[in-house]
Amino acid sequence: MNIDYSMIAWSRGQFALTAMYHWLFVPLTLGLSVLIAIMESVYVSTGNEEWKRITKFWMTLFGINFVIGIATGLILEFEFGTNWSNYSWFVGDIFGAPLAIEGIMAFFLESTFIAVMFFGWNKVGKKFHLVSSWLTALGANLSALWILVANAWMQAPVGMKFNPDSARNEMQDFWQVLFSPVAVNKFFHTVSSSYILAAVFVLGISSWFLLKKRERFLAKRSIFLASVFGLAATLATAFTGDGSAYQVTQKQPMKLAAMEGLYKGQTGSGLVAFGILNPSKKNGDVNDPFLVRFEFPRLLSFLGYRNPEAFVPGVDDIIKGGFRPEYSSIPAAEQSKTFSADEKIARGRVAITAFQTYKRLLSAGDTIKAREAEKTLMDNFAYFGYGYLNSPSDVIPNVPVTFYAFHIMVYIGLYFVVLFILILILSYNDQLEKKRWLLLTALWSIPLAYIGGQAGWIVAEIGRQPWAVQDMLPTLAAASKIDSFSVQLTFWLFALIFTILLIAEIKIMVKQVSIGPKNGGPHNV
Repeated sequence: MNIDYSMIAWSRGQFALTAMYHWLFVPLTLGLSVLIAIMESVYVSTGNEEWKRITKFWMTLFGINFVIGIATGLILEFEFGTNWSNYSWFVGDIFGAPLAIEGIMAFFLESTFIAVMFFGWNKVGKKFHLVSSWLTALGANLSALWILVANAWMQAPVGMKFNPDSARNEMQDFWQVLFSPVAVNKFFHTVSSSYILAAVFVLGISSWFLLKKRERFLAKRSIFLASVFGLAATLATAFTGDGSAYQVTQKQPMKLAAMEGLYKGQTGSGLVAFGILNPSKKNGDVNDPFLVRFEFPRLLSFLGYRNPEAFVPGVDDIIKGGFRPEYSSIPAAEQSKTFSADEKIARGRVAITAFQTYKRLLSAGDTIKAREAEKTLMDNFAYFGYGYLNSPSDVIPNVPVTFYAFHIMVYIGLYFVVLFILILILSYNDQLEKKRWLLLTALWSIPLAYIGGQAGWIVAEIGRQPWAVQDMLPTLAAASKIDSFSVQLTFWLFALIFTILLIAEIKIMVKQVSIGPKNGGPHNV
Protein backbone atom coordinates (compact mmCIF):
# COMPACT_ATOMS: atom_id res chain seq x y z
CA MET A 1 0.00 0.00 0.00
CA ASN A 2 1.45 3.34 -1.10
CA ILE A 3 1.11 5.78 1.81
CA ASP A 4 1.91 9.49 1.80
CA TYR A 5 2.88 9.94 5.46
CA SER A 6 3.37 13.67 5.01
CA MET A 7 -0.22 14.09 3.82
CA ILE A 8 -1.50 11.99 6.74
CA ALA A 9 0.48 14.07 9.25
CA TRP A 10 -0.85 17.33 7.82
CA SER A 11 -4.41 15.96 7.68
CA ARG A 12 -4.17 14.97 11.33
CA GLY A 13 -2.75 18.37 12.18
CA GLN A 14 -5.52 20.16 10.31
CA PHE A 15 -8.25 18.14 12.00
CA ALA A 16 -6.64 18.65 15.42
CA LEU A 17 -6.36 22.39 14.76
CA THR A 18 -10.03 22.66 13.80
CA ALA A 19 -11.21 20.49 16.69
CA MET A 20 -9.20 22.39 19.30
CA TYR A 21 -10.44 25.77 18.08
CA HIS A 22 -13.99 24.42 17.92
CA TRP A 23 -13.74 23.24 21.51
CA LEU A 24 -12.85 26.75 22.63
CA PHE A 25 -16.43 27.77 21.80
CA VAL A 26 -18.58 24.68 22.36
CA PRO A 27 -18.22 24.12 26.14
CA LEU A 28 -19.15 27.71 26.97
CA THR A 29 -22.23 27.35 24.76
CA LEU A 30 -23.29 24.13 26.51
CA GLY A 31 -22.88 25.39 30.05
CA LEU A 32 -23.92 29.01 29.62
CA SER A 33 -27.16 28.00 27.89
CA VAL A 34 -28.19 26.05 31.01
CA LEU A 35 -27.12 28.83 33.39
CA ILE A 36 -29.10 31.37 31.37
CA ALA A 37 -32.20 29.16 31.50
CA ILE A 38 -31.80 28.84 35.29
CA MET A 39 -31.41 32.62 35.66
CA GLU A 40 -34.51 33.26 33.58
CA SER A 41 -36.42 30.69 35.66
CA VAL A 42 -35.55 32.75 38.75
CA TYR A 43 -36.77 35.88 36.96
CA VAL A 44 -40.09 34.32 35.95
CA SER A 45 -40.70 32.80 39.39
CA THR A 46 -39.80 35.96 41.36
CA GLY A 47 -40.82 38.68 38.93
CA ASN A 48 -37.64 40.58 39.89
CA GLU A 49 -36.69 42.67 36.84
CA GLU A 50 -33.05 42.67 37.94
CA TRP A 51 -32.89 38.94 37.18
CA LYS A 52 -34.16 39.70 33.68
CA ARG A 53 -31.33 42.17 33.31
CA ILE A 54 -28.82 39.58 34.54
CA THR A 55 -30.20 36.98 32.13
CA LYS A 56 -29.98 39.32 29.13
CA PHE A 57 -26.37 40.24 29.95
CA TRP A 58 -25.14 36.64 30.00
CA MET A 59 -27.32 35.88 26.99
CA THR A 60 -25.42 38.48 24.98
CA LEU A 61 -22.09 36.81 25.75
CA PHE A 62 -23.63 33.43 24.92
CA GLY A 63 -24.77 34.70 21.52
CA ILE A 64 -21.32 35.99 20.56
CA ASN A 65 -19.77 32.64 21.38
CA PHE A 66 -22.55 30.61 19.74
CA VAL A 67 -22.16 32.18 16.29
CA ILE A 68 -18.42 31.56 16.05
CA GLY A 69 -18.80 28.00 17.36
CA ILE A 70 -21.10 27.13 14.48
CA ALA A 71 -18.54 28.27 11.90
CA THR A 72 -15.77 26.04 13.24
CA GLY A 73 -18.14 23.10 13.70
CA LEU A 74 -19.27 23.14 10.07
CA ILE A 75 -15.67 23.11 8.83
CA LEU A 76 -14.89 20.20 11.16
CA GLU A 77 -17.66 18.06 9.66
CA PHE A 78 -16.64 18.93 6.08
CA GLU A 79 -13.13 17.63 6.80
CA PHE A 80 -14.49 14.09 7.14
CA GLY A 81 -15.30 14.19 3.45
CA THR A 82 -12.26 16.10 2.22
CA ASN A 83 -9.39 14.67 4.27
CA TRP A 84 -10.82 11.42 5.61
CA SER A 85 -12.88 9.96 2.76
CA ASN A 86 -11.68 6.38 3.37
CA TYR A 87 -12.83 6.67 6.96
CA SER A 88 -16.16 8.18 5.87
CA TRP A 89 -16.75 5.31 3.46
CA PHE A 90 -15.67 2.59 5.90
CA VAL A 91 -17.93 3.78 8.75
CA GLY A 92 -20.44 5.99 6.96
CA ASP A 93 -23.49 3.84 7.68
CA ILE A 94 -22.82 4.17 11.42
CA PHE A 95 -20.94 7.42 11.92
CA GLY A 96 -23.28 9.29 9.59
CA ALA A 97 -26.43 8.41 11.53
CA PRO A 98 -25.64 10.34 14.75
CA LEU A 99 -24.38 13.30 12.72
CA ALA A 100 -27.58 13.34 10.66
CA ILE A 101 -29.75 13.18 13.77
CA GLU A 102 -27.68 15.98 15.30
CA GLY A 103 -28.41 18.19 12.29
CA ILE A 104 -32.07 17.26 11.87
CA MET A 105 -33.15 17.21 15.50
CA ALA A 106 -30.73 18.99 17.80
CA PHE A 107 -29.38 21.78 15.63
CA PHE A 108 -32.79 22.77 14.27
CA LEU A 109 -34.28 22.70 17.77
CA GLU A 110 -31.48 24.92 19.02
CA SER A 111 -31.46 27.32 16.06
CA THR A 112 -35.26 27.69 16.02
CA PHE A 113 -35.76 28.63 19.64
CA ILE A 114 -32.61 30.71 19.95
CA ALA A 115 -34.36 33.29 17.75
CA VAL A 116 -37.22 33.49 20.24
CA MET A 117 -34.74 33.61 23.11
CA PHE A 118 -32.91 36.64 21.70
CA PHE A 119 -35.66 38.55 19.94
CA GLY A 120 -38.79 37.43 21.77
CA TRP A 121 -38.49 39.67 24.83
CA ASN A 122 -41.76 41.66 25.17
CA LYS A 123 -43.07 39.90 22.03
CA VAL A 124 -44.07 36.59 23.59
CA GLY A 125 -45.23 35.71 27.08
CA LYS A 126 -42.77 35.19 29.92
CA LYS A 127 -43.45 31.47 30.15
CA PHE A 128 -43.12 30.86 26.42
CA HIS A 129 -39.86 32.78 26.38
CA LEU A 130 -38.62 30.72 29.32
CA VAL A 131 -39.56 27.51 27.51
CA SER A 132 -37.63 28.76 24.47
CA SER A 133 -34.55 29.33 26.60
CA TRP A 134 -34.73 25.83 28.05
CA LEU A 135 -35.30 24.31 24.60
CA THR A 136 -32.26 26.18 23.30
CA ALA A 137 -30.20 24.69 26.13
CA LEU A 138 -31.70 21.27 25.43
CA GLY A 139 -30.89 21.58 21.73
CA ALA A 140 -27.29 22.55 22.43
CA ASN A 141 -26.79 19.59 24.76
CA LEU A 142 -28.56 17.16 22.42
CA SER A 143 -26.25 18.35 19.66
CA ALA A 144 -23.31 17.42 21.86
CA LEU A 145 -24.92 14.04 22.60
CA TRP A 146 -24.97 12.88 18.99
CA ILE A 147 -21.46 14.12 18.26
CA LEU A 148 -20.15 12.33 21.35
CA VAL A 149 -22.03 9.14 20.48
CA ALA A 150 -20.24 9.15 17.13
CA ASN A 151 -16.89 9.75 18.80
CA ALA A 152 -17.55 7.04 21.40
CA TRP A 153 -18.22 4.54 18.62
CA MET A 154 -14.77 5.33 17.21
CA GLN A 155 -13.28 4.58 20.64
CA ALA A 156 -15.18 1.31 21.07
CA PRO A 157 -17.14 0.18 17.98
CA VAL A 158 -20.33 -1.76 18.76
CA GLY A 159 -23.67 -2.55 17.13
CA MET A 160 -22.39 -3.09 13.60
CA LYS A 161 -21.34 -5.73 11.09
CA PHE A 162 -18.81 -5.44 8.29
CA ASN A 163 -20.26 -6.00 4.80
CA PRO A 164 -17.50 -7.32 2.51
CA ASP A 165 -19.58 -6.60 -0.59
CA SER A 166 -19.69 -2.85 0.08
CA ALA A 167 -16.55 -2.68 2.25
CA ARG A 168 -18.55 -0.76 4.84
CA ASN A 169 -19.56 -1.28 8.43
CA GLU A 170 -23.35 -1.40 8.63
CA MET A 171 -25.37 -0.62 11.72
CA GLN A 172 -27.10 -3.63 13.27
CA ASP A 173 -28.31 -2.14 16.56
CA PHE A 174 -28.86 1.61 16.84
CA TRP A 175 -29.64 1.41 20.55
CA GLN A 176 -26.41 -0.44 21.27
CA VAL A 177 -24.51 2.39 19.57
CA LEU A 178 -26.47 5.05 21.45
CA PHE A 179 -26.36 3.47 24.89
CA SER A 180 -22.95 1.85 24.89
CA PRO A 181 -21.21 2.41 28.26
CA VAL A 182 -18.47 4.35 26.49
CA ALA A 183 -21.00 6.70 24.87
CA VAL A 184 -22.97 7.25 28.09
CA ASN A 185 -19.88 8.06 30.15
CA LYS A 186 -18.33 10.20 27.42
CA PHE A 187 -21.45 12.31 27.04
CA PHE A 188 -21.98 13.01 30.73
CA HIS A 189 -18.27 13.54 31.41
CA THR A 190 -17.82 15.94 28.50
CA VAL A 191 -21.00 17.90 29.16
CA SER A 192 -20.40 18.21 32.91
CA SER A 193 -16.84 19.43 32.25
CA SER A 194 -18.36 22.03 29.91
CA TYR A 195 -20.59 23.17 32.74
CA ILE A 196 -17.47 23.68 34.86
CA LEU A 197 -16.01 25.96 32.20
CA ALA A 198 -19.20 28.01 31.97
CA ALA A 199 -19.36 28.31 35.76
CA VAL A 200 -15.73 29.48 35.90
CA PHE A 201 -16.42 31.96 33.10
CA VAL A 202 -19.36 33.44 35.02
CA LEU A 203 -17.33 33.48 38.24
CA GLY A 204 -14.41 35.24 36.59
CA ILE A 205 -16.44 37.93 34.84
CA SER A 206 -18.55 38.54 37.94
CA SER A 207 -15.41 38.80 40.07
CA TRP A 208 -14.13 41.47 37.70
CA PHE A 209 -17.28 43.50 38.35
CA LEU A 210 -16.74 43.23 42.09
CA LEU A 211 -13.09 44.24 41.73
CA LYS A 212 -14.24 47.30 39.79
CA LYS A 213 -17.06 47.90 42.29
CA ARG A 214 -19.63 47.70 39.51
CA GLU A 215 -22.84 45.72 39.07
CA ARG A 216 -22.70 44.26 42.57
CA PHE A 217 -26.20 42.75 42.42
CA LEU A 218 -25.45 40.98 39.13
CA ALA A 219 -22.01 39.89 40.31
CA LYS A 220 -23.08 38.53 43.70
CA ARG A 221 -26.13 36.65 42.38
CA SER A 222 -24.19 35.28 39.41
CA ILE A 223 -21.27 34.18 41.59
CA PHE A 224 -23.49 32.31 44.02
CA LEU A 225 -25.42 30.56 41.25
CA ALA A 226 -22.28 29.75 39.29
CA SER A 227 -20.45 28.35 42.33
CA VAL A 228 -23.35 26.01 43.15
CA PHE A 229 -23.67 25.00 39.51
CA GLY A 230 -19.91 24.58 39.15
CA LEU A 231 -19.49 22.52 42.30
CA ALA A 232 -22.26 20.16 41.21
CA ALA A 233 -20.62 19.91 37.78
CA THR A 234 -17.19 19.10 39.24
CA LEU A 235 -18.65 16.28 41.34
CA ALA A 236 -20.49 14.95 38.28
CA THR A 237 -17.32 15.21 36.22
CA ALA A 238 -15.36 13.26 38.81
CA PHE A 239 -18.02 10.53 38.95
CA THR A 240 -18.30 10.20 35.16
CA GLY A 241 -14.53 10.46 34.85
CA ASP A 242 -14.24 7.34 36.98
CA GLY A 243 -16.73 5.61 34.69
CA SER A 244 -14.83 6.75 31.61
CA ALA A 245 -11.51 5.50 33.04
CA TYR A 246 -13.12 2.15 33.80
CA GLN A 247 -14.29 1.86 30.19
CA VAL A 248 -10.84 2.82 28.92
CA THR A 249 -9.39 0.01 31.04
CA GLN A 250 -11.77 -2.48 29.46
CA LYS A 251 -11.73 -1.26 25.86
CA GLN A 252 -8.43 0.61 25.39
CA PRO A 253 -5.79 -0.80 27.75
CA MET A 254 -2.96 0.81 25.77
CA LYS A 255 -4.48 4.24 26.34
CA LEU A 256 -4.70 3.54 30.07
CA ALA A 257 -1.04 2.47 30.11
CA ALA A 258 -0.07 5.72 28.38
CA MET A 259 -2.21 7.79 30.78
CA GLU A 260 -0.30 6.31 33.72
CA GLY A 261 3.13 5.94 32.11
CA LEU A 262 2.87 2.23 32.87
CA TYR A 263 5.30 0.12 30.84
CA LYS A 264 5.48 -3.06 32.93
CA GLY A 265 2.18 -4.38 34.26
CA GLN A 266 1.64 -4.91 37.93
CA THR A 267 -0.66 -6.75 40.29
CA GLY A 268 -2.09 -4.21 42.70
CA SER A 269 -0.96 -1.32 40.52
CA GLY A 270 -0.79 2.16 42.02
CA LEU A 271 -2.27 5.35 40.61
CA VAL A 272 0.31 8.02 39.82
CA ALA A 273 -0.46 11.18 41.80
CA PHE A 274 2.54 13.06 40.44
CA GLY A 275 5.32 12.01 38.13
CA ILE A 276 8.05 13.19 35.80
CA LEU A 277 8.65 10.78 32.93
CA ASN A 278 12.09 9.57 31.92
CA PRO A 279 12.60 11.00 28.39
CA SER A 280 15.01 8.19 27.49
CA LYS A 281 12.50 5.43 28.28
CA LYS A 282 11.55 3.16 25.35
CA ASN A 283 9.27 0.16 25.31
CA GLY A 284 11.11 -3.05 26.02
CA ASP A 285 14.16 -1.51 27.70
CA VAL A 286 15.10 -1.73 31.39
CA ASN A 287 15.06 2.02 32.12
CA ASP A 288 12.73 3.27 34.83
CA PRO A 289 9.76 5.08 33.20
CA PHE A 290 9.93 7.87 35.80
CA LEU A 291 12.53 10.25 37.11
CA VAL A 292 10.18 11.15 39.97
CA ARG A 293 6.95 9.44 40.97
CA PHE A 294 4.43 9.54 43.82
CA GLU A 295 1.48 7.18 43.68
CA PHE A 296 -1.52 5.87 45.60
CA PRO A 297 -0.92 2.13 46.19
CA ARG A 298 -3.31 -0.32 44.45
CA LEU A 299 -5.68 2.47 43.40
CA LEU A 300 -5.24 1.98 39.63
CA SER A 301 -6.13 -1.72 39.95
CA PHE A 302 -9.19 -0.83 42.00
CA LEU A 303 -10.40 1.94 39.66
CA GLY A 304 -9.68 -0.06 36.52
CA TYR A 305 -11.02 -3.46 37.57
CA ARG A 306 -12.83 -2.78 40.87
CA ASN A 307 -10.27 -5.09 42.45
CA PRO A 308 -7.25 -3.67 44.32
CA GLU A 309 -5.22 -6.80 43.52
CA ALA A 310 -6.03 -6.97 39.79
CA PHE A 311 -3.23 -7.11 37.22
CA VAL A 312 -3.02 -3.94 35.09
CA PRO A 313 -1.09 -4.49 31.83
CA GLY A 314 1.55 -1.99 30.78
CA VAL A 315 2.81 -1.02 27.35
CA ASP A 316 5.32 -3.90 27.21
CA ASP A 317 2.69 -6.45 28.31
CA ILE A 318 0.24 -5.35 25.62
CA ILE A 319 2.95 -5.57 22.97
CA LYS A 320 4.08 -9.03 24.11
CA GLY A 321 0.60 -10.39 24.94
CA GLY A 322 0.12 -13.56 26.92
CA PHE A 323 -1.67 -12.04 29.94
CA ARG A 324 -5.27 -12.46 30.95
CA PRO A 325 -7.32 -9.24 30.57
CA GLU A 326 -9.21 -9.78 33.86
CA TYR A 327 -12.30 -8.02 32.52
CA SER A 328 -14.75 -8.02 35.39
CA SER A 329 -17.61 -8.97 33.04
CA ILE A 330 -15.88 -12.25 32.05
CA PRO A 331 -15.57 -15.09 34.56
CA ALA A 332 -11.95 -16.03 35.26
CA ALA A 333 -12.51 -19.56 33.95
CA GLU A 334 -13.58 -18.20 30.56
CA GLN A 335 -10.77 -15.71 30.09
CA SER A 336 -8.25 -16.39 27.34
CA LYS A 337 -4.78 -14.92 27.08
CA THR A 338 -4.29 -11.93 24.83
CA PHE A 339 -2.45 -12.07 21.52
CA SER A 340 0.82 -10.24 21.03
CA ALA A 341 0.95 -7.22 18.74
CA ASP A 342 2.88 -9.35 16.21
CA GLU A 343 0.11 -11.96 16.25
CA LYS A 344 -2.57 -9.29 15.83
CA ILE A 345 -0.69 -7.79 12.89
CA ALA A 346 -0.38 -11.24 11.31
CA ARG A 347 -4.09 -11.94 11.78
CA GLY A 348 -4.91 -8.50 10.42
CA ARG A 349 -2.95 -9.21 7.27
CA VAL A 350 -4.75 -12.53 6.91
CA ALA A 351 -8.04 -10.61 7.13
CA ILE A 352 -6.97 -8.05 4.53
CA THR A 353 -5.71 -10.75 2.15
CA ALA A 354 -8.93 -12.74 2.63
CA PHE A 355 -10.99 -9.60 1.86
CA GLN A 356 -9.04 -8.96 -1.35
CA THR A 357 -9.37 -12.63 -2.30
CA TYR A 358 -13.11 -12.54 -1.64
CA LYS A 359 -13.61 -9.54 -3.92
CA ARG A 360 -11.49 -11.10 -6.67
CA LEU A 361 -13.21 -14.51 -6.51
CA LEU A 362 -16.67 -12.98 -6.33
CA SER A 363 -15.90 -10.87 -9.38
CA ALA A 364 -14.71 -14.02 -11.19
CA GLY A 365 -17.94 -15.83 -10.29
CA ASP A 366 -16.37 -18.42 -7.98
CA THR A 367 -18.88 -18.05 -5.16
CA ILE A 368 -17.87 -21.22 -3.28
CA LYS A 369 -14.24 -20.20 -2.78
CA ALA A 370 -15.38 -16.61 -2.24
CA ARG A 371 -17.46 -17.74 0.75
CA GLU A 372 -14.45 -19.59 2.15
CA ALA A 373 -12.43 -16.38 1.90
CA GLU A 374 -15.28 -14.46 3.52
CA LYS A 375 -15.25 -16.86 6.48
CA THR A 376 -11.50 -16.37 6.89
CA LEU A 377 -12.06 -12.62 6.77
CA MET A 378 -14.76 -12.61 9.43
CA ASP A 379 -12.82 -15.02 11.67
CA ASN A 380 -9.97 -12.49 11.75
CA PHE A 381 -11.88 -9.23 11.32
CA ALA A 382 -11.39 -8.24 14.97
CA TYR A 383 -7.76 -7.55 14.00
CA PHE A 384 -8.42 -6.13 10.53
CA GLY A 385 -6.88 -2.75 11.30
CA TYR A 386 -3.66 -4.24 12.61
CA GLY A 387 -2.90 -5.52 9.13
CA TYR A 388 -2.07 -1.98 8.00
CA LEU A 389 0.58 -1.50 10.70
CA ASN A 390 4.27 -2.02 10.03
CA SER A 391 5.55 -3.04 13.46
CA PRO A 392 4.34 -3.70 17.02
CA SER A 393 5.62 -0.29 18.16
CA ASP A 394 3.03 1.34 15.90
CA VAL A 395 0.30 0.50 18.44
CA ILE A 396 1.91 2.71 21.12
CA PRO A 397 0.52 6.27 21.37
CA ASN A 398 2.60 9.26 22.41
CA VAL A 399 3.06 8.34 26.06
CA PRO A 400 4.44 11.67 27.39
CA VAL A 401 1.72 13.77 25.75
CA THR A 402 -1.03 11.44 26.98
CA PHE A 403 0.42 11.15 30.49
CA TYR A 404 0.93 14.87 31.08
CA ALA A 405 -2.37 15.88 29.47
CA PHE A 406 -4.25 13.42 31.69
CA HIS A 407 -2.62 14.63 34.88
CA ILE A 408 -3.02 18.30 33.98
CA MET A 409 -6.73 17.64 33.45
CA VAL A 410 -7.03 15.94 36.86
CA TYR A 411 -5.07 18.66 38.69
CA ILE A 412 -7.23 21.40 37.18
CA GLY A 413 -10.39 19.52 38.14
CA LEU A 414 -9.25 19.21 41.75
CA TYR A 415 -8.31 22.88 41.79
CA PHE A 416 -11.83 23.86 40.73
CA VAL A 417 -13.39 21.74 43.45
CA VAL A 418 -11.49 23.79 46.04
CA LEU A 419 -12.21 27.07 44.25
CA PHE A 420 -15.96 26.50 44.02
CA ILE A 421 -16.26 25.42 47.66
CA LEU A 422 -14.25 28.39 48.92
CA ILE A 423 -16.17 30.93 46.82
CA LEU A 424 -19.51 29.37 47.71
CA ILE A 425 -18.82 29.61 51.45
CA LEU A 426 -17.58 33.22 51.27
CA SER A 427 -20.38 34.22 48.93
CA TYR A 428 -23.01 32.70 51.21
CA ASN A 429 -21.54 34.64 54.16
CA ASP A 430 -21.23 37.82 52.07
CA GLN A 431 -17.47 37.96 52.70
CA LEU A 432 -16.25 37.56 49.13
CA GLU A 433 -15.77 41.25 48.32
CA LYS A 434 -13.18 41.50 51.09
CA LYS A 435 -11.04 38.79 49.46
CA ARG A 436 -9.58 40.61 46.47
CA TRP A 437 -6.94 37.92 46.01
CA LEU A 438 -9.70 35.33 45.57
CA LEU A 439 -11.58 37.53 43.10
CA LEU A 440 -8.37 37.89 41.08
CA THR A 441 -7.84 34.14 41.32
CA ALA A 442 -11.33 33.50 39.96
CA LEU A 443 -10.77 35.93 37.09
CA TRP A 444 -7.45 34.39 36.07
CA SER A 445 -8.86 30.87 36.42
CA ILE A 446 -10.89 31.26 33.21
CA PRO A 447 -7.96 30.15 30.97
CA LEU A 448 -7.40 27.13 33.23
CA ALA A 449 -10.91 25.86 32.45
CA TYR A 450 -10.12 25.95 28.73
CA ILE A 451 -6.78 24.23 29.26
CA GLY A 452 -8.48 21.46 31.24
CA GLY A 453 -11.00 20.86 28.46
CA GLN A 454 -8.33 20.77 25.77
CA ALA A 455 -6.23 18.38 27.88
CA GLY A 456 -9.19 16.01 28.17
CA TRP A 457 -9.58 15.81 24.40
CA ILE A 458 -5.83 15.31 23.95
CA VAL A 459 -6.06 12.28 26.24
CA ALA A 460 -9.07 10.93 24.35
CA GLU A 461 -7.65 11.37 20.86
CA ILE A 462 -3.86 11.15 21.17
CA GLY A 463 -4.24 8.28 23.62
CA ARG A 464 -6.07 6.10 21.09
CA GLN A 465 -3.59 6.49 18.28
CA PRO A 466 -2.84 4.89 15.86
CA TRP A 467 -6.56 4.21 15.51
CA ALA A 468 -9.21 6.19 13.70
CA VAL A 469 -11.57 3.38 14.74
CA GLN A 470 -10.22 1.26 17.59
CA ASP A 471 -8.59 -1.95 16.22
CA MET A 472 -10.51 -1.69 12.94
CA LEU A 473 -9.06 1.23 11.00
CA PRO A 474 -5.73 2.96 11.64
CA THR A 475 -5.34 6.64 10.85
CA LEU A 476 -2.92 5.93 7.99
CA ALA A 477 -5.60 3.91 6.17
CA ALA A 478 -8.43 6.38 6.92
CA ALA A 479 -7.08 9.40 5.06
CA SER A 480 -8.03 10.58 1.58
CA LYS A 481 -5.59 10.27 -1.29
CA ILE A 482 -5.03 13.97 -1.91
CA ASP A 483 -2.03 16.17 -2.49
CA SER A 484 -0.05 17.01 0.64
CA PHE A 485 0.46 20.60 -0.47
CA SER A 486 -3.29 21.26 -0.60
CA VAL A 487 -3.64 20.05 3.01
CA GLN A 488 -0.72 22.23 4.12
CA LEU A 489 -2.25 25.25 2.37
CA THR A 490 -5.66 24.77 4.00
CA PHE A 491 -4.02 24.11 7.37
CA TRP A 492 -2.38 27.53 7.42
CA LEU A 493 -5.49 29.16 5.94
CA PHE A 494 -7.67 27.67 8.68
CA ALA A 495 -5.09 28.57 11.34
CA LEU A 496 -5.23 32.19 10.19
CA ILE A 497 -9.03 32.32 9.96
CA PHE A 498 -9.61 30.61 13.31
CA THR A 499 -7.08 32.82 15.06
CA ILE A 500 -8.73 35.94 13.63
CA LEU A 501 -12.14 34.65 14.77
CA LEU A 502 -10.79 33.92 18.26
CA ILE A 503 -9.20 37.36 18.57
CA ALA A 504 -12.41 38.96 17.30
CA GLU A 505 -14.50 37.03 19.81
CA ILE A 506 -12.23 37.95 22.73
CA LYS A 507 -12.31 41.64 21.74
CA ILE A 508 -16.09 41.64 21.38
CA MET A 509 -16.50 39.79 24.67
CA VAL A 510 -14.16 42.15 26.53
CA LYS A 511 -15.91 45.18 25.08
CA GLN A 512 -19.34 43.83 25.99
CA VAL A 513 -18.23 43.01 29.54
CA SER A 514 -16.69 46.47 29.96
CA ILE A 515 -19.98 48.03 28.82
CA GLY A 516 -21.91 45.78 31.19
CA PRO A 517 -25.64 45.12 31.22
CA LYS A 518 -28.14 47.72 30.18
CA ASN A 519 -28.95 50.30 32.84
CA GLY A 520 -31.99 50.01 35.02
CA GLY A 521 -32.77 48.53 38.39
CA PRO A 522 -30.87 48.44 41.68
CA HIS A 523 -27.71 47.10 40.03
CA ASN A 524 -25.37 48.21 42.79
CA VAL A 525 -27.31 46.69 45.66
